[in-house]
Amino acid sequence: MKAICFYFQIHQPFRLKRYRFFDIGNDHYYYDDFANDDIITRIAERSYIPAAQSLLKMIETTKGAFKCAISITGTALEQFELYVPEFIDLLKKLAATGCVEFLAETYAHSLASLADPEEFANQVKVHDDKIKELFGQSPKVLRNTELIYCDDLAPQILEMGYKGVITEGAKHILGWKSPNYVYSAASAPKLKIMLKNDKFSSDISDRFANTSWDEYPLTADKYISWIASTPEDQQIINLFMNLEVFGDFQPRETGIFQFLEALPRFAAEKGIEFWTPSTAVSKLKAVDSLPVLHPISWADEARDTSAWLGNKLQKEAFDKLYSVSERVRLCEDRRLKQDWYYLQAADHFFYMSTKNMHDGSVHSQFSPYDTPFDAFTNYMNVLADFIVRVEAQYPMSIDNEELSSLLTTIRNQEREIETLNKEAESMRKNIEHFNEEHLLREKETEKPAAPKTRKTASKTKKETEPKKVTAKKATAKKKAE
Repeated sequence: MKAICFYFQIHQPFRLKRYRFFDIGNDHYYYDDFANDDIITRIAERSYIPAAQSLLKMIETTKGAFKCAISITGTALEQFELYVPEFIDLLKKLAATGCVEFLAETYAHSLASLADPEEFANQVKVHDDKIKELFGQSPKVLRNTELIYCDDLAPQILEMGYKGVITEGAKHILGWKSPNYVYSAASAPKLKIMLKNDKFSSDISDRFANTSWDEYPLTADKYISWIASTPEDQQIINLFMNLEVFGDFQPRETGIFQFLEALPRFAAEKGIEFWTPSTAVSKLKAVDSLPVLHPISWADEARDTSAWLGNKLQKEAFDKLYSVSERVRLCEDRRLKQDWYYLQAADHFFYMSTKNMHDGSVHSQFSPYDTPFDAFTNYMNVLADFIVRVEAQYPMSIDNEELSSLLTTIRNQEREIETLNKEAESMRKNIEHFNEEHLLREKETEKPAAPKTRKTASKTKKETEPKKVTAKKATAKKKAE
């Protein structure tokens, strides 16, 4: 039996407004609300909503045989709630079918896993809570930002309670191996790894409407026949892509929606099923362990993290941001914490990339800035104001060692308070129980004696009165004497 695992990514960052040096210390609102509203509304109308409707139709037409997974960031969910609430309703309908699995990921689509394990764990938990709140699911498989993964992350991901992680089937990692199997993490053997099949995924996301492609046009029956022709023992074909592929990257006019909706019919003819990631990791055994010594991702040809941390501009911004992470976690300022999440979005660092900046690379296509240097300058101005606000609560004069000691003290106090609260609660319950028993005893002792019945009273009277001796009996007694 062969199966297809579809996974669709949905993410939108909170884009920054033009923020000048002179705004630092004066303006604490950083976002371009008009651009955020316009972009997400436009993409939702031509991609997200019709794509979700197609998925719903495929599930209903196949009576639940079609299954897929969706990973949606917290920042995207917040914008949908603000600007396109009807899309949230569609996602809830998909969740209600039981055929769509929602994956875990970082709430802010951040690079926290590369800098701050505690922040990474916190964000994933906050994201899980949001998914549970909206869709009633507790994610079992993790999809890290941009499919970033390496051996160093595996033990933490397993400890966080996930059964599997999905990442890129990078050629320099696989070598002669195929991405069409489930593998185990080299540093945490109980954690299973699912790998994106780059060739089959790119046939849809990149080449579908390319008229110069030698396989153009791509039809559903042709595509399924390619998957069916893979070796029989290769049981899982992982197709990972952005949901914007349908209707945005590949416009409706290309026939992309008809192609998608036709896939289940031709898959059924070939005996190919559709699985969710959690089904795949539970049903399939790992064929081998897969060492990944350095972080990989699904971005660019290099399939590494250079799309976000490949130059000095990006590294300086990244290091500056995470230099205040401990201080932000200490504060209780809701607005500050919200800005902290929004500023961590990987997109801000992506816009600073200088890779092929003059040949219309994907970095420049998605960037709202004219140059990477403009992106860097704008971000650093915003970050400077943000750090001023953080320092107002926890001064930078406190060095990291002193701050670490302070954090340890605070955490110890929190644990002690928690323990004392539990003891106080236990004592309160004991006192309540004691009071209840005491009141019960008092009530029992205060009860009046039960009234005697007429028969009993009569008998008692007879027993207590002296016996009367009759005259006849007295005479008989004398004679006997």
